[in-house]
Amino acid sequence: MFRPLLRAITYRRGVFLLLGAVILLPYAMTAGLLAQMLTMPDSNLAGVLATAAVAFAIAVVPPFLGGTRELEITAARALLGVRLPDHDRGRPMALETRLRSAVWFGLHLVSGAVVATLVLIAVPLALLAFTERLGLTDGALTGSDLGPVGAEDRWAWTGVGVALLIGTVYATAGLGSLAATMAPVLLGPSAAERVAALEAQERTLAERNRLARELHDSVGHALTAVTLQAGAARTVFDSDPDFARRALGTIEDLGRTALEELDAVLGLLRDADGPALADVGRLLTGDVDARIDDVEVPGHISREAFRIVQEGLTNAAKHGTGRVTLRIAAPGALVIEITNAVGPTRATSGGRGLAGMRERVRLLGGSLTAGEEDGTWRVVARLPREGNE
Repeated sequence: MFRPLLRAITYRRGVFLLLGAVILLPYAMTAGLLAQMLTMPDSNLAGVLATAAVAFAIAVVPPFLGGTRELEITAARALLGVRLPDHDRGRPMALETRLRSAVWFGLHLVSGAVVATLVLIAVPLALLAFTERLGLTDGALTGSDLGPVGAEDRWAWTGVGVALLIGTVYATAGLGSLAATMAPVLLGPSAAERVAALEAQERTLAERNRLARELHDSVGHALTAVTLQAGAARTVFDSDPDFARRALGTIEDLGRTALEELDAVLGLLRDADGPALADVGRLLTGDVDARIDDVEVPGHISREAFRIVQEGLTNAAKHGTGRVTLRIAAPGALVIEITNAVGPTRATSGGRGLAGMRERVRLLGGSLTAGEEDGTWRVVARLPREGNE
């Protein structure tokens, strides 16, 4: 029952409501001045009405301004304790948003006037009652027909003062709670802004997924090749030390390339540049026979084709054995074909490699086939020369 009296949020919300009364004060003073001008005997009615029209035009502008809405949002966050998103400054404010902000502004001023009136009534009466009870005043609560206030009356007036103060606090708590409930409705984003925010979030998630895919393709390829080279070097370390040294050199090159790839992938967060078909040479090792035609495709297709080649070589190492054949040609569509012999043991661990390639190819409007055929592991990707932006 007494919780609103003890909560700090009640008094913070009271400050917010009283700010509405402070903002209302110039409006009230202007209205009072115009009313006084109208009641003057020698007033110029036309001049007063013209002044009133100008004052009204000036007064009605602030509730619709974006700056006013931002100030109200800041105050609502700090004093009402509600979470409100910022308006996208790159997007013009919709009419609906301006109207809701104007309604909020008006309600803020009205509720502030109510709370200010209660405070101006309750606090002086409560102070007067307390001073009468303590005998600090000489019959201030004496009426012309009531006589001086006695001891019992002083107790009654003290009770009235306490009740007024408590009632004012409860009224402030109620209006503050109502304001906190209405703030997201009137100051929150419109339906169009919510859709735009969801679209922005979707783009962010898509970019994160793309980054994860880029990391998987680049670093995963390097680690797979390093693992295979290290395993081969360990197997023949004593019998063929020259091969082992060459394998270690390949591991060193692959590790350096992986670090460069990691920097390039992280750079995707800053720009759209990335490795393209012209950089396929960095993926080739001594175990790859490459036949690459000189083809020209748009930048986004070239970048995606590089990743498809990268992931295809990784899958060839996982699913096959021996030398890998890579063919890139563009008789019509851009064709990427990667083959090698199926190994004695197939990789059984799951992964996102083929799924990532299929996703890339699908987004570009192409097709992908991958699997075992007559003892050969084959991956074939066909991409349209123009693709889908």
